Amino acid sequence: MQKLFGTDGIRGVANIFPMNVETAVAIGKAIAKYFRDHGKTNKGHIVIGQDTRLSGDMLAQAVAAGACSVGLDVCLLGVLPTPGIAYATIASGALAGVVISASHNPFEDNGIKIFDARGYKLFDDTERQIESIIDSGVANKLAPSHEIGRLKHGNHAGSQYVDFLRHNTKINHLKNFKIAIDCANGATFHVAPALFKGLGATVFPIGCDPNGTNINDSCGSQHPQRLAHIVVENGADLGLAFDGDGDRLIAVDEKGHILSGDQIMAILAKHLHESGVLRNSVVVATVMSNLGFRMALHQMNIKLFTTQVGDRYVMQRMLEEDAVLGGEDSGHMILRDAHTTGDGLMAALRLIEALQRKAQPLSEMAKVMTIFPQKLINVDVKSKPDLAAIPEISQTIARAEESLGESGRVLVRYSGTQNKCRVMVEGPTEAQTNGLCAEIAATIKKILG
Repeated sequence: MQKLFGTDGIRGVANIFPMNVETAVAIGKAIAKYFRDHGKTNKGHIVIGQDTRLSGDMLAQAVAAGACSVGLDVCLLGVLPTPGIAYATIASGALAGVVISASHNPFEDNGIKIFDARGYKLFDDTERQIESIIDSGVANKLAPSHEIGRLKHGNHAGSQYVDFLRHNTKINHLKNFKIAIDCANGATFHVAPALFKGLGATVFPIGCDPNGTNINDSCGSQHPQRLAHIVVENGADLGLAFDGDGDRLIAVDEKGHILSGDQIMAILAKHLHESGVLRNSVVVATVMSNLGFRMALHQMNIKLFTTQVGDRYVMQRMLEEDAVLGGEDSGHMILRDAHTTGDGLMAALRLIEALQRKAQPLSEMAKVMTIFPQKLINVDVKSKPDLAAIPEISQTIARAEESLGESGRVLVRYSGTQNKCRVMVEGPTEAQTNGLCAEIAATIKKILG
């Protein structure tokens, strides 16, 4: 079997390998085998949750069937944000947690992400071992009839997750707050309104009517323009946009301006630093973070460590540096003093805490960083050869880097979950940045597109 795991679990078009029933059953068996062996127990259970995609039921139950067939019990949590599934894994004492979601991708896609018993996403070595179990067939030894696993439903997982969030915020009430939220017709569609209404806020919800095919469709963190309109139209204090599985947050200020993940992280970094809880004065981000973010942290005397793209790599570095804040410009944010994975709702609560503490509008707090002009172009590619080994591409990149010098940077990388090459350029002016990015993208498209 070809390699399954990418940047963030397994992902692909539903009903086509690797996101078909056969692979899902094999994954269920392999997860049961791996975590039962490492937990040194023949008992225990795993939890499985999903977002609102049409294919979610099929794949969740296929993974469950695989696990039950080799003798492990399964608790189906239903629709629940990815961080809620991580919490349920820990709270229920599960051997592992499984998420059926393709995050911000369109509804046709789906994916499988796995948490260990501590609520952490798996690192590369563990993923390789699970793939090896599938390839070797050692998990195909089925349980005898009297040892087949049982299936149950976790009907209160959503309310338990909301209680967890409320327990981990200093917000007492939001009686005078108006908040617009966009749940992307995804996994937060029920818990996000319940959380903020429960805290007393006046809530203007959109993207809360999932039908299986409208997840991330012109809404959510990938498309916050409608939310910006709702914020201004209703005089809201801020807008909060989540992605399909609820681990990303993009914010909108009271004037309708859309804030990037970097801007939110800069606000949180300042808030935590001034509150004396930014352990070691360290923040972890990825190579995609804006130069303005780096400069803002430098001015606050906060050290920045960078990783490759992927929030599990951010978490790995956070553990190494004992950092409490990390994330990505895409809106993934990890508050490690509260949770083990990226959590859009937790990040939203911390952002509101910062607003209450400063008693300033979000537009004012966003001035903590200045965004450098940045251009990102995604190029569809047929294959993913080493870019450095293709002279025309490598020379085009080198010329752009020479043109920018110390005043900008170029980052060209393949997507870990799609057949795309991402070209990002940052520079001192919009014209130069856009021009260089377009030139590199055109060269890649000509050769690999």
